[in-house]
Amino acid sequence: MGMTADVTISEGARLSAHALRAAVLGEVHARPFTAIETPRRILHFAFDTGGGAAQRDRTALTDFCARRGLEPLKEGAKHHRVTLGGATLRWEQHSEFTTYTWELPSESSVPFHPAASSLAAPMASLPQPGPVLVALDLHLLADNKKKKIAIEKLFDRASLAVAENSDGNVLFATDFQADPSGFVRVLVLDRGLGPERAGAVVQRIIELETYRTLALLGLPEAQRLTPSINRIETRLAEVADEMRHAGGLIDNQRLLEELTELASELEAGAAASLFRFGASRAYHEIVQLRLNTIGERKIEGLPTWSSFLARRMSPAMRTCATIEARQADLSEKLARAANLLRTKVDVELEQQNRDLLKSMNDRTRLQLRLQTTVEGLSVAAVSYYVVGLFGYLMKGLHDEGVPVDISLATALFVPVAVLAIWWVVRRIRRRHIVSDRGEATLR
Repeated sequence: MGMTADVTISEGARLSAHALRAAVLGEVHARPFTAIETPRRILHFAFDTGGGAAQRDRTALTDFCARRGLEPLKEGAKHHRVTLGGATLRWEQHSEFTTYTWELPSESSVPFHPAASSLAAPMASLPQPGPVLVALDLHLLADNKKKKIAIEKLFDRASLAVAENSDGNVLFATDFQADPSGFVRVLVLDRGLGPERAGAVVQRIIELETYRTLALLGLPEAQRLTPSINRIETRLAEVADEMRHAGGLIDNQRLLEELTELASELEAGAAASLFRFGASRAYHEIVQLRLNTIGERKIEGLPTWSSFLARRMSPAMRTCATIEARQADLSEKLARAANLLRTKVDVELEQQNRDLLKSMNDRTRLQLRLQTTVEGLSVAAVSYYVVGLFGYLMKGLHDEGVPVDISLATALFVPVAVLAIWWVVRRIRRRHIVSDRGEATLR
């Protein structure tokens, strides 16, 4: 739009804008309503373009416009509109899907004639962006009061939903079912809307069908997760019962490992479904907003779109919400059970450690007693040898003529030798104790 993000307050002076200001301002004007002349045939496609498919689709559309000399796709643009012959193509890229909407002139006053499959050839000139999610055939016709259209013959009566807008200027009908070509058909009868309002109503109806389909993608995901959640809930109850009777550390550790595996499985499923369930909620809210914006009035005793979707779509949304709530509740229960079991394991480990320390203390006391006994024996043995050596010394002195009573001298030396040896052993042991304490302090 050529809008600058900065704000000019005087000539040559500007206020620096926030980096996202232009994007925020532009978002309000994104995907504007376009005027549509009645009659019109509109074929709308929505494709799953998750991952790298979106970029490939953008590249393909850029090449398509370049080959035909059409207005080029701007870098970063999320919507683009070009005219190709008598048709108009509107391209829009969303977070997980891309839409192609073809506005075609309608020369027939007969609803849905010719068949949509014969009009969809322009779409074949582009590579398919991804798996198709929505294929909508919308026929906008003027309401001819002289020649009434038999709506009930066009659709399946059991699924038919018909309504007027709040001021009665438009009637819209569908059965939400795919025709033989795979298109969901919607008939819109213009009762004096005018091009601008017709464009707004048509776009809201297209968005309603698109978001309705996307919202229901959460239901298969919920159905896929249900057996796993049921099994985890059942096994959790069994493990909780086993916890009451498990008495050994090995049994409790086994149960704790099983709880951890169950929690891992649950969290993996919850992480995989987080985006899908969140997106389904958001899309469902958009559907409700679009219906409220259109404003429906019941006619001819037939159900309105709101009542039909409330009966068919709301249970699916409640199923998704229930599965999401069960995941959260089950996660909390698994965490509580694991904490209880972990506490039991910790208590049992502490008891084992206490018993181990007690046995180590007993062994240490035994070693001390043994050491004391050995020290006593060592003192006696060393003293015996020292006294023997002393006796040899006295004998040598006696042989050399020194007047020494060998027996008396040896007898008097015995207590001296014993006390000396005892003192030396005690001193050595004290040095070892001091050395060990010093090393323990350093560690």
